Amino acid sequence: MLKTALKPRWIAGLLFALAISTVFVLLSEWQFSAAESEGPPPAEDTETVRPLTEVFTPGVPLYGSQADQMVTFTGSFDPEDQVLIENRLLDGEEGYWVVTAFDVDGAPQDASIPVVRGWTEEAGDAGTAPEGEITITGRLLPPEAPIAGPVPSGTVAALSSAELSNIWDQPLYSAFVTAHETTANGAPVETGLQTVTVAPQPQETTINWLNIFYAVEWVVFAGFAVFLWWRLLADSYQRSLEEDEYEDDDEFEDDDEFEDDDEYADGQGEGTGPTTSEVKK
Repeated sequence: MLKTALKPRWIAGLLFALAISTVFVLLSEWQFSAAESEGPPPAEDTETVRPLTEVFTPGVPLYGSQADQMVTFTGSFDPEDQVLIENRLLDGEEGYWVVTAFDVDGAPQDASIPVVRGWTEEAGDAGTAPEGEITITGRLLPPEAPIAGPVPSGTVAALSSAELSNIWDQPLYSAFVTAHETTANGAPVETGLQTVTVAPQPQETTINWLNIFYAVEWVVFAGFAVFLWWRLLADSYQRSLEEDEYEDDDEFEDDDEFEDDDEYADGQGEGTGPTTSEVKK
């Protein structure tokens, strides 16, 4: 089989199979790397309060490396731009998030950000946002996807910055902040609402088993590419052996026929001429 394998076409076939296998192995490594999702930023980073304008920019999506960051910013509420987010739980009780637009000092494009001022069980207890210069300290979170369907006036089903931007008709950050502290001139501001406190995410990574399955599948494909080359080589070698055996059988039959013809010729020669006794008679 080695002699067959060293033929140029089978060497080229092996190189092609190895090239395909290499691609499949690289795809497997990519699937393995994608199987483990990147964990959240370290708590020691996210719990360090930083200015919002340094952490995030309006008009861009909120990436995982920026989410959960504790931020602070100064500006003023827009009391007329306020909605309630329904079906929000606090200590097992269902109620509403009270969300108000906040004009951030120094924000690009004069953008505002939705601020969860607090939680209330009854929609009528939402109140209005405080006026004047306010400082907010809270957690920066990614927006939710909008949910279609009828809702009561002044209420939305999800905290979607895109939806709120249409409702309030102003540019917004693609994120929102849950206000952990609301102060004016350094003193706490009484809102009459319960604070919505969001803890940092657990510091753990998750495994996507579907990616693991795909990675193993690519390894199998890589092995199959080499196996297919070997199988074709073995079949070619077997055919060559059968052809050689068939040629040997043909030569052997030709030799037997030739010998039979010689014997027949010799016999014919002995029987055609007259014998000596017949001549003397």
